[in-house]
Formats: sequence, structure tokens, C-alpha cells
Amino acid sequence: MDNHGFLQQALVYLLAGVIAVPIFTRLKLGAVLGYLVAGMVIGPWGLRLIADPQTALGFAEFGVVLLLFLVGLELNAQRVWALRRSIFGLGTAQVLITIAAVTGISLIFKQGVVVGIVAGMGIAMSSTAIGLAILGEKNLLGTPGGQASFAVLLFQDLAVVPLLIVLALLSGDGSEELSWLGAGKALGMIALLIAAGRFLVRPLLRTVAETRLREVFVGFSLLLVLGTAALMELVGLSMALGAFLAGVMLAESEYRHELELDIEPFKGLLLGLFFIAVGMSVDLGLFLRSPLLVLGLALGIVTLKAALLYAVARPFYCGSGDAALFAVALSQAGEFAFVLFAAATRILPPETSAVLNAAVAVSMLTTPFLVMGYERFMRRRSDRRAERAPDAIRESQPVIVAGFGRFGQVVVRVLRGLGIGATVIDHDPGQIDTVRRFGWKAYYGDATRMDLLESAGAASARVLLVAIDDPEAALATVKRVRQRFPQLEVIARARSRTDAYEYAELGVPAVREVFGSALEAAGRVLRTLGFAEDEAARIVRRFHDYDEAQIPQGAPHRHDVKKLVALSEQGRRDIAQLLAAEARSAPPIDQHDAGADQRRGDGERRA
Repeated sequence: MDNHGFLQQALVYLLAGVIAVPIFTRLKLGAVLGYLVAGMVIGPWGLRLIADPQTALGFAEFGVVLLLFLVGLELNAQRVWALRRSIFGLGTAQVLITIAAVTGISLIFKQGVVVGIVAGMGIAMSSTAIGLAILGEKNLLGTPGGQASFAVLLFQDLAVVPLLIVLALLSGDGSEELSWLGAGKALGMIALLIAAGRFLVRPLLRTVAETRLREVFVGFSLLLVLGTAALMELVGLSMALGAFLAGVMLAESEYRHELELDIEPFKGLLLGLFFIAVGMSVDLGLFLRSPLLVLGLALGIVTLKAALLYAVARPFYCGSGDAALFAVALSQAGEFAFVLFAAATRILPPETSAVLNAAVAVSMLTTPFLVMGYERFMRRRSDRRAERAPDAIRESQPVIVAGFGRFGQVVVRVLRGLGIGATVIDHDPGQIDTVRRFGWKAYYGDATRMDLLESAGAASARVLLVAIDDPEAALATVKRVRQRFPQLEVIARARSRTDAYEYAELGVPAVREVFGSALEAAGRVLRTLGFAEDEAARIVRRFHDYDEAQIPQGAPHRHDVKKLVALSEQGRRDIAQLLAAEARSAPPIDQHDAGADQRRGDGERRA
């Protein structure tokens, strides 16, 4: 490919990703689906901006390699050993049961045992890239279901070589001895990598880091990952498996975080390119010729795998939610299906292979939607579990506290310490049960409901503290309370300066939740720098008073960004003058330190 053609293709890939991914992310469909659809649009069956997706697919597979390397960095040998039950027990069960089920279905449709076994091998493989990327994007990789998914994907990478040996036996091409020799080489390479990582790679990494040249460290990092992947491919194993082993070897290295920072940008770009290439490889022409066959087969693959995965996972995990996540995350067929089908050219008819490849690609498109459905289902189920009737409140105290999180608890502790009664309401049943175990009296209920506040004595109470986590719900509550209980003083927790502007417009005093602690930290910094305690306190108090006075001034302009910027610039100038005047009477830091040393020396001499 000439430079001009390469530049054009690079522009097409980047433009497709930059347009599609933000749109799909905004629609909450996920970045992976955005990349896949972008590939379908620009590929040979779409706008034909890219003619040969295989060129990009071969290069973009390094995105999967880097992804597995970063996953390996998060694990060490002990954690991998802890997952052995899931890797070998759950993984073996999943692969064998899937192959058996597909073979049985093949016999029902009179396709033959051998065709069924080969198709079952490909369908049993799931997409490492799609599964791990979506689980990571949704922050589900650390859950039990996510860990089980990772373990089985790792086993599938390990299972590729044995499955290729079985294909060689089924095709009868006389390569059985070579296949077994390849398996021996693979095991030897794994042992060699483990030894090299322990005794060679870490000292080399330390030597490279001592050069203090970042570009050399980045280059060595990429060389390490890609070199390990190339060695594994040389003996017939997955490149991703090699990268994973390299990551595990360095999981306890002192340079683990630097490696993560260096590899992450390359991983993101190449993994996005991989998904685009997969989207381009979908043969949309088959949809025109046999749409029902391809779609039906793809949906059948997803449905069959999801059902089998759920049934296999349930004995391993008590929670149905973890088993369901495992089932949807691995329900698609994966990249290794293409490899296995390509190796079975003597067994599968060309038409069957083409339909299977198309169905595998389509099955990959379903995973983002299934994970979204899983999230919504689990959220609704969680909401149903959380539903319960509000507690009956039969007390009337001078203070009502709406929200008993970390903010409300501090206020209530002060009030209780002074013997002042407070009626505490929170909408989280788990939080209510927890604080009750610690001896606090709290009521479950939705404090945004006026009837609940009325039963809590809002008509006779003196103060309502609104400490609800949700800013919009808190603001709506304050507005309703001002209308329903005008005599009730309201103090609100503001999570940001913007919230404080809203409350200032309503004439409600608001306490910014991090403002006070940040000022306390500023005071401690000043004292550490040598300011006397009363000097630091005076400076912090002056800043506090000035900044609080700015809230009502800026509130009328809270939607005018230009005006707020101008007020902010003026505020910086004003506060600089005010604090300079406060600090003018204090001695310079060096003099102050010297004076402190002198006073300390005088005291020592007197002693």
C-alpha cells in the first residue's frame, strides 16, 4: 500500500470512529457497538470506502493483544491460581457442552456429526475483545460474573490448540504428529516465558527505566508485549494469551503503573480499529440473498449459548444475576470461530462456512444490546427488592434531617451530643438497616414526599436539613417545602457551586459539602508553611466570607457563562488583594521559620 492510500484509509478509520462512537455513547448503546456499526458503514458492503477489511483486521488484532496485557497486569499469579476453578472447571464445561449441543442440533437437521462438531467448536468460542471491552466499559469486570467471563475467555484461548489438533484428526490430512509436536512446543514456550519473566524481563525493565528516557521505556513496553505475542503465535497459540502471560509476569513489578499508562492509548486506538474491521467483515450480501437464514442462525447461536452458559454457571455461582451476566457477556461467537472454520476447509462446504462466518459476525453485534438489557433488568429487580412501605413516624422533633449519608450523619451527631432531638429520614433501606445496627434511630421513606414530611412533624419543626444525595431531588424538595411549610426554616446541602446558586435564588442557606473541609485543608497548609495559627485562621475566614458573599451575587447570572467568567476573574483579583492585606502583617515565611527556630532555641536554653 502506498503512503497516499495508507493516509486515506487512516483518515477514513479515524473519521468513522470519531463520528459513530460519540453518537452511540450519547444514546447509551456503548462504544463497541459504535465501532462495529461504523465498520459496517464504511466497509465493502456499505459505502465501500475501504475495500479490504482483512488488512486492517490483521493489524488491529494487536488491540486485543494489548487489552489482554493490561488485564494480566491487574492480576498476579496468585489471583490467576485462585481462578483455576472457573478457568478449567467452568471453561471446560462450557466448551464441551456447547460442542455437544451444536452437534445434536446438526444431527436433527441432518448435517452430519463431523459438521456439527466443527460448527460447535467455532460457536463455543466467544469474543475476548467484545466481552472484556464491554464488561470493562460498564465497570462489570470486577463482579463475580465478570471474573467468570474473563476466566472462561482465558480457557478458550488455551483451548484453541487442542481444538486445532482435533480438526487435524477429523480432516485426516496426516498432520497429527505435527499437531502433537506443536502442543508440546506450546507448553514449552509457556514455561519458558514464565521463567524469562521472572529472571530476565524484570531486570531488563529496571535497566531501561534507569535511562530516564520515556520514549525508550514506551518502546521497550511495546516490544515486550508484541514480542511475547509473536513467540506464542510462532508455536500456534493465541497472541492474546501470550500478552496476558506477559502482563501476569509483570503484575507485581514496581513499574506496573507506568506500563499501564504507556500501553493504554495504543490499546484504545487499536481495539477500536479491531471492532471497525470486524464490522467491515460482515458480509451484508448474504442478508440480501438469505436474510432469514443468517439472522435466524445468529439469533439461534446467541440464544443457545446464553441458555447453556446460564445453566453451566448456576452451580458455580449462587446469584442468578452473576450467572446472567456471564451468559450475556459470552453469548456471541468469537474471533477464533473464523480461525477454526478456516482450518476446516476440508470438512465444511464453502456455502456452510460462509453462512457460519456471517452468523458469527452478526452474533457479535448483539452483545452490547444484551448487556444493556441485563443492566436494566437488574436495576428493575433491585428497585423491586428495595420497594417497601415507608416507616410510620410517630415523633415530632425540632429538627428534621432528610438524608442520612456521610453529610447528614455528622450534623445529627452534633445535635445528639447537645441533646437536641432530630427526626432522621433516608430512602435507602440498606443504609437504614446499617445505621440501626449502630444504634441510630432512623426512618425509611422518601423525604421528597410532603405527606411523609408532614407525618414527621414538619408543621411544628423549626429546621429541615435537606442532605439528599440527588441534587435535582433535593432542589425539588426545597421548592415544595417552601410552598407547603413556609414557616419551616430550610438548610440545604449543595454538592457544587451551581447548586449553591440555585438555593441562593430561592433565599435558602446552602452549605457546600466540600467547601468547609477544603478551607480547613488550606489552613493546615498555611500553618505548615510557617504561618501562625491565628494568622492562618484569619486568612481562611476572610476567604470564606468573601466567597460566600459571591454566591448571591453570581446566582442571577448562573446561566450566563460569560458573566460568570467575568465575575470569576474579578473575584480572583479581589481575593488576591484581600489576602495580601491579611498576610502583609505576617512576617515572610523564611523570617517566620527563623523566628520559630529562634523561639524554640530560647526555650531549649531556658530548659
